[in-house]
Amino acid sequence: MVRRKKRTYRRKTFSLLNALESYTYASILSQGVAGTTPYGMITGQGDLQVSTVSEGMGALTYEVTTGGDVISLADIVQNPSLALSQMGKNLQANIVPMAVSSLLTGVSFRFGRRLLRRPLANINRNLVVPALGKGIRI
Repeated sequence: MVRRKKRTYRRKTFSLLNALESYTYASILSQGVAGTTPYGMITGQGDLQVSTVSEGMGALTYEVTTGGDVISLADIVQNPSLALSQMGKNLQANIVPMAVSSLLTGVSFRFGRRLLRRPLANINRNLVVPALGKGIRI
């Protein structure tokens, strides 16, 4: 009978640079769509509403959306259709700056990792692993 290979377990590590890159992408996305940071999107107040404005003797009336510059989770829960339509408008207005920012973020993180490969390895080897253990790295 053929002997089975022993299964090797690989330890998963938490990389601080990968976490920072992920937060940067989340910030670009939430800034373009909701107008705030990811933290502000979760903890922000619900102030999105539609009000009717009339001019003159009531001859001209139109609806104005207030609070649409910053959309939070409370806005999405309170009025989902209005919040999602405002998020769609924000996405259409900010799609090009978001794409450029994402592209530059990816290039800069890749270039920075290559440029700082040896110093980061030195920091991981001499500071991070002895202090925090093998599960965390820069």
